[in-house]
Amino acid sequence: MDVDALLPKNSIRYRYEGSLTTPPCSKDVQWIVMATPIQMSAEQIGMFPNLVKGNNRPVQPLNNRTAVTDQVTEKLR
Repeated sequence: MDVDALLPKNSIRYRYEGSLTTPPCSKDVQWIVMATPIQMSAEQIGMFPNLVKGNNRPVQPLNNRTAVTDQVTEKLR
C-alpha cells in the first residue's frame, strides 16, 4: 500500500506535544496535524468507533504548549 497516496499533496503539517486521548490520558505524545484536511466517506467515519475504543477525551487547554510547523519559505533567484 502506498501510504503517501492517502496524504494530501500539500505536506505542510503542525506539531505539538500532548497526551493520549484514551485512558489513562497520559504519556507524552507528539501530535501531527496536516494543514490540508483529507476526505473521509460517511462509511469510513462510521467504522471509526469500531476500530478505536474510548476516543473521547475532551479538548484540553493549551497550557503553554507551542504548536510549530515545518513550512519552509524559500525565495527563488
